[in-house]
Amino acid sequence: MIPVLASLRGRDFLDVADLDPAELRSVLALAHAIKAGRWAERPLAGRHIAMLFQKPSNRTRVSFEVGIARLGGTTTTLGEQDVQFGRRETVHDAARVLDRYVDGIVARMRSHADLVELAAGAEKPVINALTDRSHPCQILADLMTLEEACGPLGAQRVVYIGDGNNIAASLIEAAALLGFRLTVITPPGYEPTPQVLERAGSIGSGTSGVLISNDVAALDGATAIYTDVWTSMGQEDQRATRSKIFAPYQVNKKLMDAAKDAVFLHCLPAHRGEEVTDEVIDGPRSIVFDQAGNRLYAQMALLAEIMGPR
Repeated sequence: MIPVLASLRGRDFLDVADLDPAELRSVLALAHAIKAGRWAERPLAGRHIAMLFQKPSNRTRVSFEVGIARLGGTTTTLGEQDVQFGRRETVHDAARVLDRYVDGIVARMRSHADLVELAAGAEKPVINALTDRSHPCQILADLMTLEEACGPLGAQRVVYIGDGNNIAASLIEAAALLGFRLTVITPPGYEPTPQVLERAGSIGSGTSGVLISNDVAALDGATAIYTDVWTSMGQEDQRATRSKIFAPYQVNKKLMDAAKDAVFLHCLPAHRGEEVTDEVIDGPRSIVFDQAGNRLYAQMALLAEIMGPR
C-alpha cells in the first residue's frame, strides 16, 4: 500500500521546508513506487504545465518534460527571451497571464524573490526548479538516492563539502525535517546564511543534527560525501578567487579514503578537476548518475501529489 496524502494538492513547492515530515516521506515513497513500476497512474491527463527557464538546463528540463508526459500532461517551455521578467512585464503580471492558460508552473529562476512573487501572482501551483536560495527538487532526488544506496535516512550522516549555496540550504531543511545527521563543510566566509539555519531550526526536529564546519577533515561516520561546483551560474567573475579559496576542499581520492564507507554524490554538472577529480566521480563509490536519474521519479511523485486527483 503506497501512503498517499491529500495535503499537498494544489499547493506551491518553493522550498523543502514547505513540506512537513509526513508529506516529504509520502513524496519519497511514491517516487520509489513509480521507479519500481508499482504505480503508473496518469493524474496529469488533460493538464498543461508552463516551464519557465531563466537559466540553462539539462537534467531539470528533460526530467520535468519527460515526467509530465509520463503522467499524462503536456508542457510549454519558455526561455529567458520569451518572458523577460522585469523588462517586458512584471513577474506578477506574467503570473496572472499564465494562470489563465495553464494548470501549473515549473520555474527555474535566478532570484528566489522573483519566484515568491510569481507564486503570489499565480493561483495555480508553482514548483521551484532552482533559484539562488534553494534547489528543492534536486534534494528530493538526493534523498531518494540515499535511501536506495544506504538505507533509512535516520541512520545516515551526509557530509556536504563546498559552497554554502542553494544545495546546502535545501539539504539543511531536509535534515531538519527527516532527522538525519548533516555536516556542511565550507571555507570560512562561505557558510550557509543565518536565515537558512534559523528557518531550518523552526521545522521538524530542528538543526540539532546539523553541524557547520570549516574543517575538511570532519568526516567521521560519513555515509555520503556530497559536493557541488565552487562557482555557480552568475558567479563567473569570482571563479579565479573561488578556485584558490576552495582548492583545499576538493573531493579527491585522499578525502574519499578518509571516508571509507561513504558513497559520492554531486548534483551535476561537475567541473571535473575542480571540486571533484575524475577518479572519484567515475569511481565505484560514485552514484551521481543514479542521483541524476532519480530526478525523474522524484519530480513525477511531487507533481502527482500536487496536481492530483488520483
